[in-house]
Amino acid sequence: MARKRGTVLLAMSGGVDSSVAAAILMKRGYEVVGVTMQIWQESHPDPRHGGCCSLGAVEDARRVARRLGIPHYVLNFRRVFADTVIRDFIHEYRRGRTPNPCVQCNRFVKFDALLRKADELGCDYIATGHYARTRFNPHTGRYNLLRAVSRVGWASRTMC
Repeated sequence: MARKRGTVLLAMSGGVDSSVAAAILMKRGYEVVGVTMQIWQESHPDPRHGGCCSLGAVEDARRVARRLGIPHYVLNFRRVFADTVIRDFIHEYRRGRTPNPCVQCNRFVKFDALLRKADELGCDYIATGHYARTRFNPHTGRYNLLRAVSRVGWASRTMC
């Protein structure tokens, strides 16, 4: 049996990008643990109104994980989402500002809470299906997440 390169906690949205990321990681020799972060309770019966954090997305991710033969867990991050993203949105909106909830979600949920969960599960890495530009910083021994080179497409800098 081939030696595994480490365990990756993969945030799975149920979409194509994270599903392909799972397959690529497995092909490259990583053990993959799929997780879907449930941050919002879907209340609309029409799946077109669900988005990346809907219950339909959870089911899509679960099906992909089952097909790939990897474990899949649904992480209940509703409380941290409400305490950080929703509370901040309401506060800023009342002050006459139009905040971007995806920015706060990336900071407090996707990077902070997800990283803590990866540590709890003993995973070596975290991954998503998002594209990123990174650079290794030899002074800190860590990778830095950088802004895209191209400014084409505002959504590429703010997408959740």
